[in-house]
Amino acid sequence: MWNPTVANLTLMALGSSAPEILLSVIETVKNLGGCAGELGASTIVGSAAFNLLVISGVSLYSVNVGNDISPDRDDTVPLGVKKINDMGVFGITAIFSVLAYVWMFICLMDQKVTMAEAWITFILFFVLVGLSFAADKYKSVQDAKKRVG
Repeated sequence: MWNPTVANLTLMALGSSAPEILLSVIETVKNLGGCAGELGASTIVGSAAFNLLVISGVSLYSVNVGNDISPDRDDTVPLGVKKINDMGVFGITAIFSVLAYVWMFICLMDQKVTMAEAWITFILFFVLVGLSFAADKYKSVQDAKKRVG
């Protein structure tokens, strides 16, 4: 079953970060057994910060009265006004975005990443996807109840 929330958090994230991930993997394999390089990690962190701040800002700025036309737009919101339709998923991803930077700071305080930190980071991704999926399904159930009752 296709779920747009899960697709955005997995396929879109992987697709948009594929060059940085590939660069990091190549650098890691090249320096296997030696000191880790800075290029891969710096590229990933820089790209994430750019995506979070610049692309989000441009996306918000770009919707205005002149181009806010769509056959399926919400008529209860004035033209040119942005509305978050699912605050549950938005809240979870916003909290995880901030916590990701805090977690990265904690992991890198000693200038090395342990296997435990790596596994915890990997597992937290699935926690994010699971919580977002649950929030999306909860909203779908609530919307269905509103339509019926």
